[in-house]
Amino acid sequence: MIEQYVLDLQEVDETQVAVVGGKAAHLGGLSRIEGIRVPAGFCVTTAAFRRIMAEAPSIDDRLDQLSRLNPDDREAIRTLSAVIRRTIEGIAIPGDLAAAITRALAQRGEQAAYAVRSSATAEDMPTASFAGQQDTYLNVVGPAAILQHVSRCWASLFTERAVTYRLRNGFGHRKVHMAVVVQQMVFPDAAGILFTADPVTGNRKVATVDAGFGLGEALVSGLVNPDVFKVRDGEVVAEAIAAKQRAVHALPAGGTQEVAIDPQRQEQPALTEAQVVRLVQLGRRIEAHFGRPQDIEWCLVDDDFQIVQSRPITTLFPIPAAPDRDNHVYLSVGHQQMMTDPMKPLGLSMWQLTAMAPMHEAGGRLFVDVTRRLASPASRAGLLEMAGRSDPLIRDALETVLDRHDFVPALPDGGPGGPPVGGASAPIETDPAIVTELIERSQASIAALRRDIRTKTGPALFEFLLEAFQEHKRVLSDPLSMQAIMAGMEATWWLNDRLRECLGEKNAADTLTLSAPGNVTSEMGLALLDVADVIRPHPEVVAFLQGVEDDGFLDELPKFAGGTEARDAIEAYLDRYGMRCVGEIDITRPRWRERPTTLVPVILDNVRNFEPGAAKRRFEQGRQKAQKKAQEVLERLRALPDGEQKADETKRMIDRVRTFIGYREYPKYGIVSRYFVYKQALLEEAERLARANVLPEKEDIFYLTFQELHDVVRSNQVDDKLIQQRKDAFRSYHALTPPRVLTSDGEVIAGAYRRDDVPTGALIGLPVSAGTIEGRARVILDMAQADLEPGDILVTAHTDPSWTPLFVAITGLVTEVGGLMTHGAVIAREYGLPAVVSVVDATRLIPDGQRIRVHGSDGYVEILP
Repeated sequence: MIEQYVLDLQEVDETQVAVVGGKAAHLGGLSRIEGIRVPAGFCVTTAAFRRIMAEAPSIDDRLDQLSRLNPDDREAIRTLSAVIRRTIEGIAIPGDLAAAITRALAQRGEQAAYAVRSSATAEDMPTASFAGQQDTYLNVVGPAAILQHVSRCWASLFTERAVTYRLRNGFGHRKVHMAVVVQQMVFPDAAGILFTADPVTGNRKVATVDAGFGLGEALVSGLVNPDVFKVRDGEVVAEAIAAKQRAVHALPAGGTQEVAIDPQRQEQPALTEAQVVRLVQLGRRIEAHFGRPQDIEWCLVDDDFQIVQSRPITTLFPIPAAPDRDNHVYLSVGHQQMMTDPMKPLGLSMWQLTAMAPMHEAGGRLFVDVTRRLASPASRAGLLEMAGRSDPLIRDALETVLDRHDFVPALPDGGPGGPPVGGASAPIETDPAIVTELIERSQASIAALRRDIRTKTGPALFEFLLEAFQEHKRVLSDPLSMQAIMAGMEATWWLNDRLRECLGEKNAADTLTLSAPGNVTSEMGLALLDVADVIRPHPEVVAFLQGVEDDGFLDELPKFAGGTEARDAIEAYLDRYGMRCVGEIDITRPRWRERPTTLVPVILDNVRNFEPGAAKRRFEQGRQKAQKKAQEVLERLRALPDGEQKADETKRMIDRVRTFIGYREYPKYGIVSRYFVYKQALLEEAERLARANVLPEKEDIFYLTFQELHDVVRSNQVDDKLIQQRKDAFRSYHALTPPRVLTSDGEVIAGAYRRDDVPTGALIGLPVSAGTIEGRARVILDMAQADLEPGDILVTAHTDPSWTPLFVAITGLVTEVGGLMTHGAVIAREYGLPAVVSVVDATRLIPDGQRIRVHGSDGYVEILP
């Protein structure tokens, strides 16, 4: 096959990214859109780049070295990438290749001015834009200069920033090739960037135009602040005109220079409102062609817009698919479940199939549509009340939507508002036997599931699981269970509200719930202290565990003195809690039973930081503290007018909260117990598919939905391309920050704390566990990387029940996500840890090792000198 080294932009389109790179492919596509003007030019294809790379065999070894580097090792990346760039720029362009480029120039004018621009194959992709990672050269004149700058573009595939970007995003250096666009230079009166969706809020109906005088380089490089226009429904709805003191203009002999703008012109808008609206209309046409919001570079020449680049906006959070064009408001499920990481398709579909409410997927996360609840006065107040107690930022965001009046259609009072918020709250007797009965029912249902699933394989397994999911939901929706959960929660709220009103006590329930009985999650943390007690007396076991990396380490333990006892203690722990893991609502996440090494650092911390018997002592201390607090508040209440009645009511609520608050954690334990049974059965099917060469790896099933996996098992056929697309998409979702509240316009509504009662510079959050503590902040994003010392305060993005074993070793907690009744808050109260949750950007704003003060009663964190 004869390689084509040069293609006219008119010859290429979006299907030829592998040949001409992302930028050129998009330019070719743009040139086919009616009414869109694109400067003429050609592309030096990736075939030319591959030929150049073949001229320097030594680059292969250096690419191997580059692939092994840590993306944070900036010095090594800088040094090695510079060597590769110099090597590429030093390769003479072969004669036939140079002739092909100069022929293309001759057809357009050799001495004309051109823009020479990099166009990598992993560029302007829907999931990764690679914006600004490679180089562009403006106003290049003459064949020799153009050939030189083509070489520089090839070399720019290995700029430090491009190499780091690939390492961080999982792109192999050998899989990315470079083409080069050579395009006739445009000398504009004004230039800038058009975003067809608001890049700040994500609103797809609002376009943003940045504009300045001269070449767009002045804006891209940050030389000047642009004029900014916002356009909605064909109308400029906001504008900010900047003082544009400088511009970048082309030089006659080639190159560019900065020039000062006449003071009388500096504050004049670069575009008229009519031009802004016309530009946005062109942008909407481009957006429709590519099927997604675009980041568009434009130039204005004699009142005529020319488009020099268009790429997807990759930072926008996707919008859940809706069956209609009505306005919708979505709440994040992840913020309620304390797991805002993306989930794989099997995990998403399994949660949807077993959840109690319809859930919609976007960006690898799940959302609940609350539009009808907001629209109906009958359900709106309850939704806002629950949201406010759970997460004030969510309530504020919802109120922001409601304040617009025109987004959520008002239903008549008493109109349908969807399922009730918060579940059943009918009165329930305060009787510990209720909790015992509920737990026995759950255990019996799980035992039946384990027994009955053993004989199911192939398509019959999937039919069985669909029935099992109905039993799963029946257990979750048990009215008695819902009443028990709400009884504990409502008693907590009642105690906090009433004791604050009567005694001036803040968050009194935090102390009254210490060491509440029957909390399976807090028991899990204490049980790992007991495991440490078994291991601590055996130094050989401790030394062995310090070097463990293989999940088969349990089989090795009996070789050491005390190892059999250590193994049995860990195995017993895994028998009870091994179905848990970080991000456990995603069935595809490895469970502790599958990856027991996850627990080893926590066990070793417990061995080092605690004395024998710590679990029992800690629980008893908490129980006594709660008992003492109960006696104290009851005595103070009796001293008030109508004191006996107040004390009697409060005593009933204290009994209620201690009876039921521990059960709050049990339904989640039941869910993940069932999930592990489902997962083990599905992985057995995956192993059969892998043995039959239907799947390359059994874990590939995680990138299929439950329904798709059912079809694969029936047909013994799988779409390999679909799985690869899902893997790429999942990787890209990690770069997205899921919003608490999202509208069908794509607008992310963050919400805000409306408080002025905190010190200047303090980080505001939600108080969920009383007390004030100072200590060293340990910013930990991966539980397996924990390395805690006594007195440390854990700062992390979110905690689900699997983080509980760390709670025994810390003195305070700060998270970016959470609410009063999410798992981390409940366990923090049971352990007596001052805690503030829902602190926006806590892991970024609090440096690891920084001394901080956590105000768990008032809801803020101070960063100390």
